[in-house]
Amino acid sequence: MQILVAEDDVRLGALLETALTEEGWEVELVGDGLSAFGRALPGGLPYDVLLLDWMLPGLEGVTVCRRLREAGVTTPVLMLTARSEIGDRINGLDSGADDYLAKPFDLGELMARLRALVRRSALLTPAIVSVGDLVVDADARRVTRGETPIDLSAREFDILHVLVQEAGRVVSRYDLFDRVWDGETDIGSNVIDVHLARIRAKIDRPFGTETITTVRGAGFRIEVPR
Repeated sequence: MQILVAEDDVRLGALLETALTEEGWEVELVGDGLSAFGRALPGGLPYDVLLLDWMLPGLEGVTVCRRLREAGVTTPVLMLTARSEIGDRINGLDSGADDYLAKPFDLGELMARLRALVRRSALLTPAIVSVGDLVVDADARRVTRGETPIDLSAREFDILHVLVQEAGRVVSRYDLFDRVWDGETDIGSNVIDVHLARIRAKIDRPFGTETITTVRGAGFRIEVPR
């Protein structure tokens, strides 16, 4: 998953970048509101979540959020702030933020809130996703390659669905465990590799294609046909 972190406190920014990277996120860190606004606009990287500090130089985080919403950006936003007044919280949420976390905060709670925003956002994604002639229908839980139906187990379907939702981007092992197994399985096991081998045998091998690429040390990516 990709996240834009806008934090002008150098030490806190570095801490967030390290913690999020260890959790499997791809992190872009900026230190001012103008940079955050420019990077989050349509045409830039497709972030899964924006983590905005309220008191940013250039443009305050709450202003960045409001302007992004006015520009049609729907990426989930988690606002970080030292402000604790109810009025400030209401102002932040009214600006278009999806969640609000007051400083100082617990890193575990921050991670849980970010994962919740990603899950909530996933519910709004299209039911049918196509990558070339591979079509994944979430509502019918059906997969086809061209005119050929492909029979996947429930777990195989869930893994493939996550990957096609993120087509073109790397999905880490941790992300797959979190979104498919909800963190219940030992992340050191080879269960993902076993399932991916079966998926490849069904969606690629009979058709002479190669859809899922393993990115060494990072995770897995669905290749988007050019």
